[in-house]
Amino acid sequence: MLSRVAANLYWLSRYVERSDGILRMLKIYYASSQDSISEFSWKPIIKIYTGLEKQYVQQMEYNSREVLLYLIAGKENANSVTNIITLARENARSVQDHITKDLWQCLNEYYHLVKDPRLIAAFRKDDPISALDILIKQVMLYYGTAEVTMERGEGRSFMNIGKYLERSIQSIDILDSKFGTIDHNPDLLTDTTYWKHLLLSIGGHELYLKTYRQGFEAENVLEMVVLNSDFPRSVVYSVGHINRYFERLKNNNTISDVKELSFLIGRLYSRIKYSTIETIQEEGLHNYLYSIKKDLYSIGNSVNGQYFAYS
Repeated sequence: MLSRVAANLYWLSRYVERSDGILRMLKIYYASSQDSISEFSWKPIIKIYTGLEKQYVQQMEYNSREVLLYLIAGKENANSVTNIITLARENARSVQDHITKDLWQCLNEYYHLVKDPRLIAAFRKDDPISALDILIKQVMLYYGTAEVTMERGEGRSFMNIGKYLERSIQSIDILDSKFGTIDHNPDLLTDTTYWKHLLLSIGGHELYLKTYRQGFEAENVLEMVVLNSDFPRSVVYSVGHINRYFERLKNNNTISDVKELSFLIGRLYSRIKYSTIETIQEEGLHNYLYSIKKDLYSIGNSVNGQYFAYS
């Protein structure tokens, strides 16, 4: 497979996964803002998904509608859903021979939907939850279409490596942001609503209730999001799948010099797999998450250098 094709498939998948994470976070945070008695701050979400300077964050952090519009349709925001899906569509357009017609049509529908003026109007004055649900369902349709129509070859391996790399980084960012907020407000440590919203934002609420019977506790939330191999958005699950699809690439490609990348992925997966809550706490949660995220970026850079060197 040409490096250009591999790179487009990889980034197509990363962009779609990023948009899914943004939409889910916005839905739960907006619902939380409506339930909040005191003034609700969007600062953690703005910090994760934008590069805005502090003064601009302060201007919009209490304005739910403004934040929604900026993260969904903000032209000047490189990480807005509209800009991300535009990039995903451009990547898909250039590799139409390597994806199925159904997948292309699904992504094209997503692109036109997110640019629909009627949908944008809903974020301005109607019910944003309904509009977000429409977009989230479109992402789910995309993933279902990819699963049942894509050939199980190199292209799908690159797509899944991109997907799970993006997903693991997002889970770490969200977890770090939530636990970081506790440092400034220790009362949140025992706030069940706080942890419930975190789990809802990454689709882990139902599994948590089935797994942990003693209610919402910070340590259990941490264990689930980082170490639970049955949770599709946990860090260990995502990194395990990066390892799985990289092994497939190793078996199918003719490049012999992949030792460094293989070592980086294997070392990271083993480190997370054999971590415990106790060892994470000994190291310090922020330091642990920062280290994992740094390794994920190193893997991303190594994938780029090994397979997409043309760029």
